[in-house]
Order: sequence, then structure tokens, then C-alpha cells
Amino acid sequence: MKIFDPKIASAVAQRLLEIEAIRLQPTKPFTWASGWKSPIYCDNRLSLSYPAVRSFIKHYLQDAIQKNFANIEAVAGVATAGIPQGALLADAMNLPFLYVRSSPKGHGMENMIEGKVTPGQKVVVVEDLVSTGGSSLKAVTDLKAAGFEVLGMVAIFTYGFELAAENFEKAGVELVCLSDYSSMLPQAIANNYIDQNTLASLQEWRKNPGAWGK
Repeated sequence: MKIFDPKIASAVAQRLLEIEAIRLQPTKPFTWASGWKSPIYCDNRLSLSYPAVRSFIKHYLQDAIQKNFANIEAVAGVATAGIPQGALLADAMNLPFLYVRSSPKGHGMENMIEGKVTPGQKVVVVEDLVSTGGSSLKAVTDLKAAGFEVLGMVAIFTYGFELAAENFEKAGVELVCLSDYSSMLPQAIANNYIDQNTLASLQEWRKNPGAWGK
């Protein structure tokens, strides 16, 4: 797991904070589906409603792909939030696009992968957000099972959990992210979204999210 460019990471984080795609509530934490209490909620789908931010993200995701996965032949989005980001990228790069469902379609062809399946095709997976990496890596497994050669994955934002890094390393999948939690915190302080008094708590959360807030 790596960050594409530190300067871009800060710029992306600032834009996500400005449009409230990233929300920080250390005193009124969010509850994730896993049951974890979290001081942050990240919904990068909001970037789609802001053309300037959407274009900024698309440009640097494309740059990240071209510099890390130059042999790309197709783009694959991960349902659901990775679908629009992947479609935008595929259009910009004039490449085939497909997407991976979280579960097989319940009727018709019962597809797991939507789009033309071309065994041996070199594909880069697109995610909007990486937390532990479980759902992202499942999509990679599904693509490989269908015969694709997965070059790697790009994502807009990651929380930077050690568990995620371990999962991607174990799976042998290269992950390149535009921004992450560590790049976001300085921007949040600089723009008065948080103060120094809450910084320590936010830093502790990322170290042990399962125990934070209990």
C-alpha cells in the first residue's frame, strides 16, 4: 500500500473536507456496520456532485494508473461506490469498463461481473475508499476467478489501517491511494475542522479502531 504523491494527498484531503465528503465528529462518533465507533465518516460519492473536485480526482487517479500500471487494458470498478469513479476513468483513458458486484445478480444471467469478460485482459481495479480491504480484495478474487490479470488497485482514500496493509500484502495486490488519514489530519487542523486538543484522540483511533471509544 502506498500514497501516490504526498502533495496530491494533502490536496485531495483538503477538497474532501471542504465538500464534507469527510466528516470528523470525535465527540459524536459514527457507528460502522462492524460495530466500531469512529470519529470519521468518509463518503467520496459526494465528490461526484462537485465537477471541479470530480475532475481533480479523476485526473490524479489516471496519473496514478499511468505511472504504476502502464500495461492496463481495462478498468474495473467495485460496487457500488467504485462504479462511477471507474466509469469516469475508463472514459478518460478510452478503455473498456466493467464492474464487480458484491454478490451475484439474483436473476437473469446471475452475473458477478458486469461488462465483457475477457480472460487474460490486464485490469486495474478502482475503489473510492479502503478500510480493512476485505470487500476490495474480494473483487480482485472474483476478477481473477473470471480469468482477468489484475495489475493492482487505485483508490481515492484509505484510513491506513495496518490490517489493510497486511491484507493487501498477503494477497499480493499493489494498492495506490491518492490520500489517507495521516495526510488528512494536518489539513483538518490547518482549516479548523479540528483543534490540537482532539488530535491525539483521532490519532489513537487509527491505531486501535476496534477499542476506541469504549
